[in-house]
Amino acid sequence: MRRRSLLTGVLGGTFLLAAGCASPVDTVGQVDFARPLLIPPLAPATVDGTGQRVFTLHAQPGRRDFGIGGTTHTWGFNGDYLGPTLRARRGERVRVDVVNNLDEETSVHWHGMHLPARMDGGPHQPVRPGATWSPSWTIDQPAATLWYHPHPHGRTREHVNQGLAGMFILDDDGPAQRALPHDYGVDDIPVIVQDKDLHDGQIKNKNTGDLLLVNGTYAPYLKVVTERVRLRLLNASVSRVYAFGLADERPVNLVATDGGLLAAPVTLSRIRLSPGERAEIVVPVRAGERVVLRSFPPEIGAARSFDTGRDQFDVLELRAAATLRPSAKLPAEFGGLPRLDPATAVTTRDFRLNGTDINGDGMDMDRIDTVVTLGSTEIWTVRNTDGQRHNFHVHDVRFQVLSLGGAAPPAELSGWKDTVFLPPKTEARLIMKFADYADPDMPYMYHCHLLMHEDDGMMGQFVVVEPGQSAGRISGVGAHEHH
Repeated sequence: MRRRSLLTGVLGGTFLLAAGCASPVDTVGQVDFARPLLIPPLAPATVDGTGQRVFTLHAQPGRRDFGIGGTTHTWGFNGDYLGPTLRARRGERVRVDVVNNLDEETSVHWHGMHLPARMDGGPHQPVRPGATWSPSWTIDQPAATLWYHPHPHGRTREHVNQGLAGMFILDDDGPAQRALPHDYGVDDIPVIVQDKDLHDGQIKNKNTGDLLLVNGTYAPYLKVVTERVRLRLLNASVSRVYAFGLADERPVNLVATDGGLLAAPVTLSRIRLSPGERAEIVVPVRAGERVVLRSFPPEIGAARSFDTGRDQFDVLELRAAATLRPSAKLPAEFGGLPRLDPATAVTTRDFRLNGTDINGDGMDMDRIDTVVTLGSTEIWTVRNTDGQRHNFHVHDVRFQVLSLGGAAPPAELSGWKDTVFLPPKTEARLIMKFADYADPDMPYMYHCHLLMHEDDGMMGQFVVVEPGQSAGRISGVGAHEHH
């Protein structure tokens, strides 16, 4: 196994704090861990006459007592906050009936999913109050931890911040998945991390907060009953970057990132996740012990006081039972990870992220920024050219990181990704292949997944066309009516 840290050797930045700015947020040693971690339920599904697996999500208002400051107004899917975990297998055809019980438009984007543009749930697929949208597609990608969340143009931050989000776990028949902890809610645990600003019964629509929720639980603990536990980490925050590790800095095994398994486990002590990124770690525990999952200062390299690079949090306490059930030995390798060959790339593109623009332009719903040919492999160079942090998310496709900051990517970035963090003055070279779906009239998105930047226009649109075909004219799906 390889041992390496994403946080070493990449940045070399310093943190300059403006005069008079607030001290860093630090909850280390201050959290009482008084509440059992809520585990989102697995969403029930039916199978229709065509063999399609059908889920239903109701976006609805709610109220939740988080245990601090009384009851808070919230939004959730099928409940008062967050949503159930959707789970499906590779090869299955799925349909999700999205019912909007809010009093304003929303949408649901399947973050990390490979699917047709009209099913993607971006800003061109709004769901009006009282309406139902029913996208359907075939799962055709490896096992991975994905998630779903709203994507309304200019309002994504508010909708996600109010509680509209959930996990979407994909399974396959690979032997590596069977060798990993896979008993959902027992040794295979979703860990959805969000920071909040709660006041006066409201979730404030701010970029960062000093209160941490995990699966909607404040100050949570998890009872661990096996020798190893798999934590599916999701940074579902609006803006904050985390550097997750155990408080005693014992090594853990990173087994998967956004798009699925790595070629082999990577042994590390910390993993940095920006908004939208996921990582699966396998944590060894000893009988009777208590150990805290912590977010260390994430070293984001930003030179602005609001970039929170020195904040640290105690996130979740793992409480091991007095006797633990044996866990299977972690495989030394997971099998080959297909690599995209840069020599096969037919196009290279450059994207400059600055302020809230990409290549000098803000988002325009009626403008197609990039045209891609179906079946082609491309290399995208994404540059953060200003002094604040950004990241970059591409809809539909998974990519591989060829280089970061001019150097080979660390082992943590060796697998399939759909979101990559870009510290100030840093560039990433990404390689991706556009397969299966073409539609000249319906775009996918690429954007910064710091949601305030996305809402302010740091987003572009691309269409995938058949060879020899030109981009069409964007055809908005418009309002979706009841069945």
